[in-house]
Amino acid sequence: MPETLELPSGDVVTPDDVFLYEGYPYRFVPLDDEEYAFELAPLYWGDSELDVPFTGREALVAQWGEESRGTLTEDEWAAWLREARADDRYDDDEIDAIARELPGDAADEREERGGPLAWLRRLLGG
Repeated sequence: MPETLELPSGDVVTPDDVFLYEGYPYRFVPLDDEEYAFELAPLYWGDSELDVPFTGREALVAQWGEESRGTLTEDEWAAWLREARADDRYDDDEIDAIARELPGDAADEREERGGPLAWLRRLLGG
């Protein structure tokens, strides 16, 4: 069972690395399974019915879409967090949990959103 995966972006990831797959942060999970070689687990919803199993890297390449980018820099993750906070599909608890798992200082983004004025700006979409 391989402990690394080369993403279609060219990045090589381990189970500890977070990367952007279909617009959402995921981790690579190697499997010791006859049918599937690995799965991608969404960072917040991992170990759920939302994990995406793959028979091999070729299957991942075939499903790698435009919103998949691979690993991101700390600044790119911070930007993703800001955009996600403005997206009604995610609540603050989910984004806070994701922020804690992201590499580097991306987690500091959640501190920047504090205070009643910041809350009002988010509420008004500004």
